[in-house]
Amino acid sequence: MRWIMRPIDLDAIDRKILIKVQADGRISVADLADHVGLSPSACHRRLKRLEDEGVIEGYVALVSPAALGRGTSVFVQITLDRQQDQDLRAFEAKVMECPEVMECYLMAGDADFMLRVVVADGSDYERLHTQTLTRLPGVARVRSSFTLRTVAKRTSVPMR
Repeated sequence: MRWIMRPIDLDAIDRKILIKVQADGRISVADLADHVGLSPSACHRRLKRLEDEGVIEGYVALVSPAALGRGTSVFVQITLDRQQDQDLRAFEAKVMECPEVMECYLMAGDADFMLRVVVADGSDYERLHTQTLTRLPGVARVRSSFTLRTVAKRTSVPMR
């Protein structure tokens, strides 16, 4: 992932393009051009620039975890023994090998990392906890919170 240090200057057409592709990543360039009022070639150039500048990071299909038997999300706070660079890097490298980890954030505060994992149920999480999470490099403490239901889940970044 590319880090953008400062916001990119976007005009109204760029914002329209971003709103539309966030809602429908499979939209054709011709349909997108119609929607934003550009020719297909001008729209393609804009889209390519947004991709090249890292504003658009990629395109994905959103798959339902529940449809694949992984309908339980668990938020996991992990505290390490030490927070030296090599310890953080070792933890991060190993956590990336765990397919159940959907998101992982380095945190400020009580815990060093916050993970969101998807599992089938409590027993599946127990397996993940004992066989994987507690064995990650430098783990001192694991605190888990099970979700009851999802209230809001967005994939679109707000445009201002």
